[in-house]
Amino acid sequence: MTHHVASGTRRLRRGRHSIVGQVYLLTSATHDRHPWFNDFFNGRAVVRAFRYQHAKEHVDSLAYVVMPDHFHWLVQLTGVVTLAALMANVKAYSASCVLGKQTKNEMVRRVWQRGYHDHALRKEEDICAIARYIVANPVRAGLVRRVGDYPLWDAVWI
Repeated sequence: MTHHVASGTRRLRRGRHSIVGQVYLLTSATHDRHPWFNDFFNGRAVVRAFRYQHAKEHVDSLAYVVMPDHFHWLVQLTGVVTLAALMANVKAYSASCVLGKQTKNEMVRRVWQRGYHDHALRKEEDICAIARYIVANPVRAGLVRRVGDYPLWDAVWI
């Protein structure tokens, strides 16, 4: 069974390209869907990681939402880093912040699941509509009644 999963993961990566100027919707979930980001300060670590990547001009960050057990991030690649490096940087930084707060007696050592999902937007896709869909995720999940009531999101148009 494990071999099948591994080979499936390799097949997913085979077609993955990091294209300069391309807009991607990136999604990653926590290991075992643990709700690490119910803790606001843990969620802010992910936001800081996004903002750092934007400030270093690795990406133009267009929209994001950090949910209790996953995130969605809409970015445009600038060509400085690949998708894989970008996601590795975000996950490593945020995991170190989250795990740095854990006590030595806690057995949880892994924050993120392996891999991530990326979707390269096609020209006919409406970027603003996708950004609205992303930031409305907490409303659809029943976490808040209005987007503005949720603290872990942003979009350049809103």
